Amino acid sequence: MALVMSTLFHFCIFILVASFATTVLCHERPHQAALFVFGDSIFDPGNNNYINTTADFQANYFPYGESFFKYPTGRASDGRLIPDFIAEYAHLPLIPPYFEIGKKHFVHGVNFASGGSGCLAETGRGFVIDLKTQLEYFKDVAKLLKKKVGRTESKQILSCAVYIFSTGSNDYFALLPNSTFSFSDNEYLQMIMGNLTSVLKGVYKDGGRKFVMLNLAPLGCLPILRALNLQKGVTNGSCMEEVTNMAKMFNSALPKMLKQLEKQLPGFKHTIFNTFKVSAETYDNPTKYGFKISDTACCGTGPFRGIFSCGGKGQVKEYELCKNVKDYLFFDSVHPTELAYQQCAKLMWNGTLEVVAPHNLKSLFELST
Repeated sequence: MALVMSTLFHFCIFILVASFATTVLCHERPHQAALFVFGDSIFDPGNNNYINTTADFQANYFPYGESFFKYPTGRASDGRLIPDFIAEYAHLPLIPPYFEIGKKHFVHGVNFASGGSGCLAETGRGFVIDLKTQLEYFKDVAKLLKKKVGRTESKQILSCAVYIFSTGSNDYFALLPNSTFSFSDNEYLQMIMGNLTSVLKGVYKDGGRKFVMLNLAPLGCLPILRALNLQKGVTNGSCMEEVTNMAKMFNSALPKMLKQLEKQLPGFKHTIFNTFKVSAETYDNPTKYGFKISDTACCGTGPFRGIFSCGGKGQVKEYELCKNVKDYLFFDSVHPTELAYQQCAKLMWNGTLEVVAPHNLKSLFELST
């Protein structure tokens, strides 16, 4: 009898161990999965400080950073960005820009985002780090990680990590001055989605499994485009609907593309944050979300402070700065304030399916792969 009980005990232990061995347990260390960040100025923590570009694609001068860091870091806001808050909620340190990993730890993740970049290499070409180059930098980091912690541990880090993307807006901004554009809206969308799909597959190939995408906000309602609409003779300061409609096309195609990848790639998991819904509600009812002003920027000049001149380092030198940044949804004519980013990050972290689906980020970080 004792022999039978002993055999059963060891068999149960074997089954238990075997069941744990079949998956990578990302929740062994709660909320310690790494965070890798890709995209544009919504996420750029200062990568553009290190490249040969112009002030129009940088934010490394006053008054950027004034609310939190008290100095300009390169973040296009008065303070922190969404990835900074997500890192805090996930009990991670601030995720370093790619160009600073030589002097900082990178086992908790790396931020590759570049202000002005899009899904297409042509967007901001020569002034930004396009999405495919960001992928190449990620591949370099994956190799460095393998050398630093070994093959097994690096595989676990990359597999359990969350990969977050904010991209696509600049591909549509690039169309605004170009009246001789030769593609249809649908052809252009397919080009964007094709490049984005290729990058996601590239991250997957190097071990990425958990992906977060932000869909596009109602782009035509940014202060810069309200001001542009006014220049075009639309006197009521309304949103530029044709640009918002392009964002809607992108947002319609995004979940279809991600579901297709989920079918093709074993273990691929994704979630989408509904930036469009959250932004539209805040534009329409700012006081409900703690803001007084949602159509005018805190920093800039002209109607709606919509001329992109914050800091006076670009082509236009004149700019005004509001007295209380917490009243404003937008810090400059394109980018939200720290408070707006914080509200989005909270919704991404533990929001309902109405705004972040099929997983919020808290559950995605804990998800086994």
